[in-house]
Amino acid sequence: MSTHRLFVALRPPRPVRNLLRTAMHGLSAARWQDDDQLHLTLRFIGEVDRHRGEDVAAVLGSLHAVPITARIAGVGMFERRGWPHTVWAGVEPAAVLAGLHHKVDQLLARVGVSSETRAFVPHITLARLNRSAGPVAPFLAQHGDLATPPFEFTHVILYESAMGHGGSRYHPVARYPLDRSATSAAATAPTSSHVAAKPSSSP
Repeated sequence: MSTHRLFVALRPPRPVRNLLRTAMHGLSAARWQDDDQLHLTLRFIGEVDRHRGEDVAAVLGSLHAVPITARIAGVGMFERRGWPHTVWAGVEPAAVLAGLHHKVDQLLARVGVSSETRAFVPHITLARLNRSAGPVAPFLAQHGDLATPPFEFTHVILYESAMGHGGSRYHPVARYPLDRSATSAAATAPTSSHVAAKPSSSP
């Protein structure tokens, strides 16, 4: 049976993506993300079969949440075994975004997706690194004050990750509008519940 590598994310508007891309330089051997790859992961799901994927797409249609006014705030990095492997731009307000992450996590639990155990750090990945990359400190110092005017996240998107030329490619499966009347109105159903078969890779 084919499987599908899924994740739930927010997509920043084009002006924000353009600003992020102006900062994506000055780090040797970095694998910079392209425009289509820039997103804020709310919840990584991982490999699921077609039936579970359809359940995920359907349950996310019951998400009740309002648009989030956010801003880019600085840069940071994640390490693996003491080596930097990702540089990213931070996104605020962290508490509000964590609340949306929690709502998504609770919905996914209804269809058998295990709850997230890692701490949620709202960020947009800018580059992935191997051990030949770096040094990272000058990049972090240069862009420590990276910031944007406030902008809105207006949709939650279910993506499928597939390996393509130059790295992972992310394909939108369904979009879920964030509604200002979400506290009293029913959530909008997804535009699609079909999860197409594609090879997988990590988002």
